[in-house]
Amino acid sequence: MAESMKGWQRTHRCTEVSKEELQQEVTIMGWVQKRRNLGSLIFIDVRDRSGLLQVVFDEPQIGSEGFAKAGTLRSEFVVAVKGVVQKRTAAVNENLITGDIEVIAKELRILSESETPPFPIEENSQTKDDLRLRYRFLDLRRPDLQRNLMMKSKVSMLLRNFMEQEGFLEIETPILTKSTPEGARDYLVPSRVHPGNFYALPQSPQLFKQLLMCSGFDRYFQIARCFRDEDLRADRQPEFTQADMELSFVDAEEVMGLNERLLQYVFREAVGVEITLPIPRMTWQEAMDRFGSDKPDTRFGMELVDVSKVVSGCGFGVFTGALEQGGSVRGINVKGQGAMPRKKIDKLVEFAKGYGAKGLAYLSIGADGAYKSSFAKFMTPEELSCLVEAMKGEPGDLLLFAADTNTVVWDVLGSLRLELAKELELVDKNRFDFLWVTEFPLLEWSPEEGRFTAKHHPFTMPMEEDWHKIDSDPGSVRAKAYDIVLNGTELGGGSVRIHQNEIQEKMLEVLGFTKESAYEQFGFLLNAFKYGVPPHAGLAYGLDRMVMLMVQADSIRDVIAFPKVKDASCLLTDAPGEVSKEQLLELELSLKKEENNQTRED
Repeated sequence: MAESMKGWQRTHRCTEVSKEELQQEVTIMGWVQKRRNLGSLIFIDVRDRSGLLQVVFDEPQIGSEGFAKAGTLRSEFVVAVKGVVQKRTAAVNENLITGDIEVIAKELRILSESETPPFPIEENSQTKDDLRLRYRFLDLRRPDLQRNLMMKSKVSMLLRNFMEQEGFLEIETPILTKSTPEGARDYLVPSRVHPGNFYALPQSPQLFKQLLMCSGFDRYFQIARCFRDEDLRADRQPEFTQADMELSFVDAEEVMGLNERLLQYVFREAVGVEITLPIPRMTWQEAMDRFGSDKPDTRFGMELVDVSKVVSGCGFGVFTGALEQGGSVRGINVKGQGAMPRKKIDKLVEFAKGYGAKGLAYLSIGADGAYKSSFAKFMTPEELSCLVEAMKGEPGDLLLFAADTNTVVWDVLGSLRLELAKELELVDKNRFDFLWVTEFPLLEWSPEEGRFTAKHHPFTMPMEEDWHKIDSDPGSVRAKAYDIVLNGTELGGGSVRIHQNEIQEKMLEVLGFTKESAYEQFGFLLNAFKYGVPPHAGLAYGLDRMVMLMVQADSIRDVIAFPKVKDASCLLTDAPGEVSKEQLLELELSLKKEENNQTRED
């Protein structure tokens, strides 16, 4: 039967007890991690969010009734113990903060009993994800997950401290907003008061933070909840947290400079990583050409090499055909892998096909310098030598080539580069490589929609020197946009915003909006621009991603208390779920269900 805490107060968390408290009485409370019954002595490890502390039950000290009660303890029972701190009489446990002390129990209260958990509460659990997430309240008792969430709390506090010192105001923006296009799918919320109308959950506070700049708040900051109805990945959830900011009367240089200082401060204080400033910069074009990605992992080499000119006159139709169609031929040099078996190369070919390649050409250089290639018979010895020289190939190297449109070639080789680095263990996981990627394209062509869409969002300022091409060659207009990348993951992104009404209207026109539809969707922003809007710029971090990288977690789920699974459902609460007919009637909604007339056999 569970006992009361009445009259008792916890004096210390488990790892707050130290040699400073030797011979002093303490009261600790927590969960039983493990019990060891040696007959005359019973040992239990008590666990709370700070860690473990060993408690010893000795019958002469606690009495026969208390000793018998200690014998009933099981894993995950919640207990309160009063006792005296002593040096350990048995072997010291150097793996524990409290490994050289123990508490000799004088009194025990069992505050709550527990059924046998469906899996062990331990670090680096091997239990299947589905089971852990179904019992997430137990999973969260694991010390490694608790450390992750404590790190997230610490990072949030550090961000707030820094922003307050830099003159930012923390201002909340609405969760129930207007649905707007030009982004991921919105989560929609039906309105009871306005039947047939819907709110949208915010994909970001973008429009409201721009309105705050129009309102004269100068520097805004918010740790904001955001929602996007999109496919999930290891670093993506349908609801997530942004560390969001906007500044008035600044340019891109000032925003990047402030954020470099922010990152330096947060990483130093949170994880002891010293970031050297300034953070390197790379244009979007250079990033794509060298790494095949706009969020390159620069912790290892294997960079892309454009060999289009070298192979332009060769006899290999795959290469020349791609060039004739306006594409390119590029390669990567996998150093020291010239002896890779054909079976493994074939797997790489299949991997490349998954990213849109029709195939993958290879050339391996033997230890004796001899070439073995899938296309050597189509090229002269001189052409092959020039190609190897352009790739800086040496005996023992494996050269891999893709030939297609630039977009396909970048995707294929950029992804292949990461896959090979993982397989060959080329990445130093204890290294933090930061990079600014700048000068993104303002627009990108969508074949599905048959129009240009915004690369970032419709409120990004174009570079002045490119604006004259907005009608003649919109795809070549660069944006005043900047992403901060860490170890191949986009940590945050931002831009200088459009603050001139005529440029904003033109931008929306290029995106396919008529003046009427633009004002229908964004009228509240466009109208605000008529009343004196300051030049402004901003940036937002994916806070969950930042912490995921800090703690070197494999998935963003490991830094979110109650995450969703791949189909955006919650295994703990079984959300999303059905609602009652009464609720639907109140909202004036009805559900259309497909009739299934097929007879089912039991």
